[in-house]
Amino acid sequence: MSILHQTPGYKVIQSRMKEVGFQPFLFQEQSWEAIVSGKSGLVNAPTGCGKTFAVFMGALIQFINEHPTQYQTKAKNGLQLLWITPLRALAKDIGRAMEEVIAGLGMQWQVGIRNGDTELKERAKQKRQMPEVLIITPESLHLFLGQKEYTKVASSIRIIAVDEWHELLGSKRGVQVELALSRLAGIRKNGPLSCSIWGISATIGNMDEALETLMTPFQTNGVIIKAALRKEVAVDSIFPDEIEKYPWAGHLGLKLVDKVLPILEESKTTLIFINTRGMSELWYQALLTANPDLAGAIALHHGSIDKELRDWVEENLHTGSLKAVVCTASLDLGVDFRPVETVIQVGSPKGVARFLQRAGRSGHRPDEVSKIYFLPTHSLELMEAAALKSAIDESMIESKPPLLLCFDALIQYCCTLSLGEGFIPDQTFEEIKNTVCFRDITLDEWQQVLQHIVDGGNALQQYDEYKKVIWTGDRYMIANRKIAMRHRLHIGTIVSDAMLKVKLFSGGFIGVIEEYFISRLEPGDVFTLAGRTLELVMIKDMTVLVKKSTAKKSQVPSWVGGRMPLTANMGKKLREQLSICATACETPDGFKPLSKELQALEPLLRLQQERSIVPKANELLIEQIATKDGYHLFVFPFEGRLVHEAMAAILAYRISKIHPITFSFVMNDYGFELLSDQPIPIDDTNVYELFSPENLLADIQRSVNSTEMAKRKFRDIAVIGGLIFQGYPGEHKKARHLQASASLIFKVFNDYDSNNLLLRQAYQEVFDQQMEEVRLRDMLHRIQNGTIVLTFPERLTPFCFPIKVDSLREDLSSEKLEDRVKKLILQNS
Repeated sequence: MSILHQTPGYKVIQSRMKEVGFQPFLFQEQSWEAIVSGKSGLVNAPTGCGKTFAVFMGALIQFINEHPTQYQTKAKNGLQLLWITPLRALAKDIGRAMEEVIAGLGMQWQVGIRNGDTELKERAKQKRQMPEVLIITPESLHLFLGQKEYTKVASSIRIIAVDEWHELLGSKRGVQVELALSRLAGIRKNGPLSCSIWGISATIGNMDEALETLMTPFQTNGVIIKAALRKEVAVDSIFPDEIEKYPWAGHLGLKLVDKVLPILEESKTTLIFINTRGMSELWYQALLTANPDLAGAIALHHGSIDKELRDWVEENLHTGSLKAVVCTASLDLGVDFRPVETVIQVGSPKGVARFLQRAGRSGHRPDEVSKIYFLPTHSLELMEAAALKSAIDESMIESKPPLLLCFDALIQYCCTLSLGEGFIPDQTFEEIKNTVCFRDITLDEWQQVLQHIVDGGNALQQYDEYKKVIWTGDRYMIANRKIAMRHRLHIGTIVSDAMLKVKLFSGGFIGVIEEYFISRLEPGDVFTLAGRTLELVMIKDMTVLVKKSTAKKSQVPSWVGGRMPLTANMGKKLREQLSICATACETPDGFKPLSKELQALEPLLRLQQERSIVPKANELLIEQIATKDGYHLFVFPFEGRLVHEAMAAILAYRISKIHPITFSFVMNDYGFELLSDQPIPIDDTNVYELFSPENLLADIQRSVNSTEMAKRKFRDIAVIGGLIFQGYPGEHKKARHLQASASLIFKVFNDYDSNNLLLRQAYQEVFDQQMEEVRLRDMLHRIQNGTIVLTFPERLTPFCFPIKVDSLREDLSSEKLEDRVKKLILQNS
């Protein structure tokens, strides 16, 4: 018998679980034993298998063990469990689940929630008496570190849990968590009782690195506790009645609405995941039009809908009152045991982990199958469905490497510490060096950070507004109340375009909409938001006033950042599936043994093989076609749109060095097109040289307008780093004003402080995130070690057709685009 089984805490929990008919899993017991032994670690289990209880119950067992006779009466124990969660929407569910357990055990523990939605009354109550469990977002955790006496409150913490760590890792919110942990570790270092750190994560490709990033601030190794449970995922593709040989992005999805209705009918509750908020609005309307009886039984959920409406949807989803919810990533993450029976994914999720996360929202119990339908928005996406199935079978999940040297987040963090008790520079420097993000920071860079917050750095010393922090003799503090208030209002790392509230003229808040979209509309124009058709009346004081409209046609808002690029894993699996199809094309019955998705694509793929080739995994296909529009060069690396955007610019630059020539280019996740008005000088003699990884960085800098891209990145960095004030609530500055301010500071740094940390960071983020430079280099090495196949089709092929359509999309409305596409299909048939 293990030590755990002999403890009073375990006996109490085990007895209670028997009463309610539950038996703990082995991984949960392993987690409890590690917690009771004072260890730290990372719990990894499939969605819906009780990861939350693996850590939460451990905290209860630990408390009962220490107070075996008083655990039911002992109250006001101070903060015992700090629970960090990435989404506000999760907090309520987690809190509800915890309170049920606490009540069942007859304990006096209180559960509090702290995020942007927490009312002032509740915050004041928490300040007077901190609950034993505090569920908090990374942003609110930083606000907590900006309060006076936070060290006293934090000194009682026994366990810090970071929920959904796979979601936070590799983002600036993850960096926020690392920095907060470094401070909490510093406080708890000399505490009378031990404090452990636990991550809770679904599977990611770099689990060891995820553990290291979490443990490093506490200078401990930690253990990975992995559930020996394989969650079965059943993927069913929804097939169109006829596979189009000339696919193009986006148009097919809504035509398959009738195939979705029977699935909704057969299931108790269904989540329909859409990749963008704009498309989710269209799908909601299309389902109601197809079946008006769904009114009241179907709802819409995305990040721009009013909080009260989102709460209503989440509550009714929890109770099973809703038949279906059309949603975006806003419902990706969820707590155990929501009664969702079926999930439908509309369009490719572009990543294996994202698809599994969404699939796991159905069958949300360990012994249930997660059922997910894949609905393609164009026929070639069926190839991605086959790739997803293959990746799931091989457990091939994406990695999320941690971000390094995010100076904007560090500058914000230092100002946050200056709000409350202030910070001692040597102590803070040692603490931040105990994070993966800042372990390579130099003393000179740290001095630049301090100089930045004290006097604005080398370039901004003349301006008082950048002198935020003062040296009091023993620590840095923010003494100015106005600066302190401005900083508190803007703690966070997620920067989006300016949002305007949307209200009915007659009263009633509907949601928020991005400024850049609404600024293009005139009064009287009709648009859709939160499933309603609305007419713009006027914009007043950062509020869009609207009235209900009965118009049949309306504009659907588009939100920035809606299109996700193909991940490296998906690209690899996609090339493997293509390779299988290339072999199948060589024999008449070659497609018969293949998956249903690949069988369905046989007519399209055989046409592709007939006009050009279907490339194998070690081949790069290049198609050269001349039309009345000019000379087209189509290249198909299957590496995702970001890599293709950078490669198109580099290739255009390298070709122009051979012969003076200008190009326009367009790309999708499968490939890119260079278009010129003169023949493109590329052939067997120079093609390998054109795709060489040599001089890549230099060619990127010459070919891509990296300065312009860095300028756009710098806006977000400047906001996070506190160089730009976004305005007070209700009177936010317009996005174009923010961009103008950022551009001005960017120019000042470029001209007078070229070694500025934030300027360097902007360029680095362009290379790492915008261009995926490492992945681009890997792709070029792969091409050099493989075969480049040049073909010269007389007409457009099924592979190049969607890229060609995307080049038309920018200049034509959706109706005119559809007409033009029909003509293109006729011309090429």
